Amino acid sequence: MLEKGALTGITVLDLSRLLPGPFGSMILADHGARVISIEDKRFIADGFFITTVNRNKEHLSLDLKTPEGKEIFFRLVKTADVVMEGFRPGVVQRLGVDYETVSRVNPGIIYCSITGYGQTGPYVNRAGHDVNYLSAAGILDLIGQADSTPAIPGVQIADIAGGGMNAVIGILLALVARNQTGKGQYIDISMTDGMLGFLSIPLFFHQLTRQIPTRSDAVLSHRYACYNTYETADGRFLSIGAVEHRFWKKLCEHLEFPEYIDLQYDDGMRMEIIDTLRAVFRRKTLSQWDSDLGDLDICWGKVQHLNEVLKDPLFREREMVVDLEGKEGKTTPVFGVSVKLSQTPGKVRTPAVGFGESTVSILREIGYAEDDITAFQKNGIV
Repeated sequence: MLEKGALTGITVLDLSRLLPGPFGSMILADHGARVISIEDKRFIADGFFITTVNRNKEHLSLDLKTPEGKEIFFRLVKTADVVMEGFRPGVVQRLGVDYETVSRVNPGIIYCSITGYGQTGPYVNRAGHDVNYLSAAGILDLIGQADSTPAIPGVQIADIAGGGMNAVIGILLALVARNQTGKGQYIDISMTDGMLGFLSIPLFFHQLTRQIPTRSDAVLSHRYACYNTYETADGRFLSIGAVEHRFWKKLCEHLEFPEYIDLQYDDGMRMEIIDTLRAVFRRKTLSQWDSDLGDLDICWGKVQHLNEVLKDPLFREREMVVDLEGKEGKTTPVFGVSVKLSQTPGKVRTPAVGFGESTVSILREIGYAEDDITAFQKNGIV
């Protein structure tokens, strides 16, 4: 039995791969759900078994295109609560593991599909990746320097927020609904759909001003000095987020530019103020600015590298970076659990297992004899 968590007793079968689905099922696993990831070993060659989102899980290799593989899957379905999949629309129907088929075996099942553009609409059969979903949703158009090419973020925003996180939200909502009605249901998650909510502020200003938002030229994107990034003497960067006037006033006073206090959002003076602050921040290194600004109440931050994030006392104290011991006794820093519950906290319990590592133990658990397991292995079913 897993350690007590908010989702202890919930079993999730995760057919998804790469990032969106596995990130979502990792969150469920962190909070106590038993997650069995199921993948065909033919995909090992792709090299995209992302260990950083496969902790706290079991991993079963299974060929769903075979009758025996399907039989194994449906044995697991009988006692499962959730099925997740991230194939293109129509694939699970061809495999015979779609919601309609699965729900006939287990009417209480919650079945979550994660796709780029959803199960309906004109883009239903269109292939895509994170950058394409950001593009279609209007997000990419707002990232990058003004009058320049849109910049692709160095993190997969649509995959994680539009896909993985929204899948978790949908699954939790469906679990609550099942407790009330006794019925499972189907969840259609589109990563592109999930990105539209990120445009809430641009939409607000568009409706207010009737202007189309443009890259690096919005109240919260480089237009004004109070919400901007600045280079330091050592080629590093810091961010200023002094949106409210009280923060801006304190910054101006600290930098000894009282004449700019009442010109925070003055369009005629904005470039002069930005250029002045650029020159000021280039006078000291990032470390010196860290000592100078410290805990000054102005909303500022260092632009940190990944190796600095892993050592930051903020994340260490909040257990957002923890050292996890692997099978060979070597410890590796991993990200912690961001949703912190007081009574049923999530926990990083185990490192990612190897591809298919849990196959034999799971097959034994659901009643297969050793001869059956050997035959499955010999015939490439597992």
